[in-house]
Amino acid sequence: MKIVILSDAHLNVAPGGREHMDTFAAFLRQLDPREVSHIIVLGDLFDFWFEYKHVIFSDYFDVLRAFADLRDAGTELHFVCGNHDFWAGRFLEQHLGFCIHREPVTLELEGQRVHLAHGDGLNPADWRYRMYKRIARWRFAIWAFRLLHPDWAMAIAQWVSRGSRKIYSPEDPSKGSEVGPLREYAKNVLASGEAEVVVCGHSHHPVKEEFPIPDGQGVYINAGDWLWHQSYVIGEHGVYRLESAPSKVSRAHGPHAEQETEPAEQQQ
Repeated sequence: MKIVILSDAHLNVAPGGREHMDTFAAFLRQLDPREVSHIIVLGDLFDFWFEYKHVIFSDYFDVLRAFADLRDAGTELHFVCGNHDFWAGRFLEQHLGFCIHREPVTLELEGQRVHLAHGDGLNPADWRYRMYKRIARWRFAIWAFRLLHPDWAMAIAQWVSRGSRKIYSPEDPSKGSEVGPLREYAKNVLASGEAEVVVCGHSHHPVKEEFPIPDGQGVYINAGDWLWHQSYVIGEHGVYRLESAPSKVSRAHGPHAEQETEPAEQQQ
């Protein structure tokens, strides 16, 4: 059986994000639940996600249905919250069957300890984000945001996300400010003996490296993203590897709009 780990799809309900969302939903539908035991989402599945008591953003329906179908067929679903969807909760848990992890978690998978983290807030220099995250998770802040009409909430979130991406997305994700801190985080987790494998997202840079563990060599993999690389991780028989999905998704929304992107498996 295979374990599929993916991160940073940043599904967007704006008209320009429709093709990307359709391609991602098609990828989920082609997964065979007889061969895939687990699907683990390492955060930022959505560009914005917020759960109202009686409302779910309808444009995400095809993707949510694809996950529900996999769950119904026996695939175990896990969701590690990211910085764009740390408000994930009741709906994904109760109606789709996701096991929600609001902090990094270590799971026993096929006899190995696998540490899973989105990666937000792990950069020691990013104190502003850690402060924002703490405030945004306050019950009062959640209650206050829920007073907004869902259409207004989505419009505000899209505006903030577009501005943030223009400011913080480097031309070359391998040179992004989160790459080094995530690498050090994984190296330290492996050295501590907590896990044999560490998988992260957030940096949008797919990479696979080996680091020492107390009794040998461990593996750090960054799943990259679905936004620009269409990269993901496959775990099979205790071996974890990067793969890229054939995709017709336009890269006009990312920093590689005019460049060919090297397949993720060649970036190890």
